Amino acid sequence: MSLKIRNVCKRFENEQKNTLHDINLEIKKGEFVCIVGASGCGKSTLLNLVAGLEKPTSGDIILNGKNIENPGPDRTVMFQEHGLYPWLSVMDNVTFGMKLSGVPKTEREEKAMHYLDMVHLADYKDYPIHQISGGMRQRTALARALTMESEVLLMDEPFSALDKQTSNRLREELQKIWLKTKRTILFITHSVEEAVYLADRVVVLSPQHGGVSNIIPINMERPRHVYDKEFVELRHRILEDVRGEAI
Repeated sequence: MSLKIRNVCKRFENEQKNTLHDINLEIKKGEFVCIVGASGCGKSTLLNLVAGLEKPTSGDIILNGKNIENPGPDRTVMFQEHGLYPWLSVMDNVTFGMKLSGVPKTEREEKAMHYLDMVHLADYKDYPIHQISGGMRQRTALARALTMESEVLLMDEPFSALDKQTSNRLREELQKIWLKTKRTILFITHSVEEAVYLADRVVVLSPQHGGVSNIIPINMERPRHVYDKEFVELRHRILEDVRGEAI
């Protein structure tokens, strides 16, 4: 599997310049790639293009040799807002997508329990959504996304609305899940620390020209520790890139 973004530009109606300009990026199977950049650089727009929710003005986005033109089951999106149904239980929310896809009840419940256990929510499967915390809701949304077992998981700042302690715990859990599943992940974040913690590569987008300004490989062993010298140096280097582009 490979995801190829070739010469992609995106200009919205009534805008004088491209939000994204000449984006070229290839993501290989099992890679964890994080996109960072200052506000307005087009991070979420890029994710929406890969998801098929928007169409590029020019260029191509190719998954397994086929152009992406619409949403599809080979890509699952997890947004900042969990998008859960408050009148359903944790289990019913996690199985909802599978039910729509026609997965038999026994199979979808087995799969749901597998991923609920992975995100430490198996004991809360019968709880209504309104009775669990914000962090638990995001874990429910993550379990729901994982059950679809799509080739690419697209994550748009999924932990940014949570408190620091909860978001740190969730990114630790996400890293463990990724190490187990080796799912291909494209992850949008404002947090350079989060990107260095999670990514195989960090892609910096420029708000000035809407293109890729730098791609930094993260070759540190996992699990990573935010106070290690190498981690701090990488974080500082990427922060300088992001700040430089913003200025």
